[in-house]
Amino acid sequence: MKVIVVGAGVVGTMHAWHAVERGHEVVHIEREAEARGASLRNFGQIWVSGRAGGEELDTALRARELWEGIGTRVPGLGFRAIGSLTPVRNELELAVAEAAVARPDAAARGYKLLTADEARAVNPALRGAFEAALWCERDAAVEPRLAQLALREALLATGKYTFLPNREVRDVVGENAVRDDRGEVHSGDAVVLCTGAWISGLVREVAGEIPVRRVRLQMMQTEPLGEALTTSVADADSFRYYPAYASEALDSLQAAQPQDPTAAAHRMQLLMVQRLDGGLTIGDTHEYEHPFAFDTLEDPYEHLTRVVESFLGRPLPKIQRRWAGVYAQCVDASRVVHRQRVRDGVWLVTGPGGRGMTCSPAIAEKTADELGW
Repeated sequence: MKVIVVGAGVVGTMHAWHAVERGHEVVHIEREAEARGASLRNFGQIWVSGRAGGEELDTALRARELWEGIGTRVPGLGFRAIGSLTPVRNELELAVAEAAVARPDAAARGYKLLTADEARAVNPALRGAFEAALWCERDAAVEPRLAQLALREALLATGKYTFLPNREVRDVVGENAVRDDRGEVHSGDAVVLCTGAWISGLVREVAGEIPVRRVRLQMMQTEPLGEALTTSVADADSFRYYPAYASEALDSLQAAQPQDPTAAAHRMQLLMVQRLDGGLTIGDTHEYEHPFAFDTLEDPYEHLTRVVESFLGRPLPKIQRRWAGVYAQCVDASRVVHRQRVRDGVWLVTGPGGRGMTCSPAIAEKTADELGW
């Protein structure tokens, strides 16, 4: 088969990967020189811990397995099986962690409740004050600014892959073909549109209004920490935003311990992971109302800095860069992704939301299975 993939973010690149793995030829079209959207502007976390039970967790666990296998073959991804720690500071937060560990799928996630001393043995950089920590062994990380480039290099080496940058697809032409802004038509046996947060224009023309919304977030990265942060780190605010932590204990936490006003206003949680160069990627915020602001606001960064410094027990290194990003998320939070046949031989795959980096290998594998590649 010949497969046309539109969009070189992580979802599109993983579709190209699975097609080539199954012996097919791929033409991969990207409107910029390389992907510059949410696939790069994220933590690079393979985040199993907070996923909803059922399909979402199954997808994340399969993706985690695929990431590890691909990472062995493509070291440039920077895959690390580092796990995550969520420190808790009081009895209310501890009760939510205990409820998570009591879940029937806790073992599949690698959940374990650690004392503060046990957590510091796992991650000695956490010198601040906390009572215990929720450990998730199955969480992992890759390098988001390098992953697509490394995968593309591996794909090019197969001789079955052609990358066409700086071309915007303007039209779907009949069956199994698209036309780009240079007037060239690219035809094959299947077309997969992996357009990320670009859900207007061509996507609206071929698919209509889809049940997907855009979400904006803010993040930052520091200079090297000067020591290893051996796990990803979250704070207890993440309990409020991830479905795995829903419980009576969470209801009690939300009733008795309101979020910090800045965190509540910006729908914040702390997520933090160390890059290969030693810097820390720290976030994030969530904004749903359109039109999005074009400013990055300082209050959220100041809040995140306070939380991180309280866990590390030391000042953060100098902030090296700040950024905002936009991703596409299914309106129905129970849906892992929006997958739609928009024409004969043409499929749209978008809307994984904050699950995109985590789940993309398994999302693409399911597309390949459903299309009979």
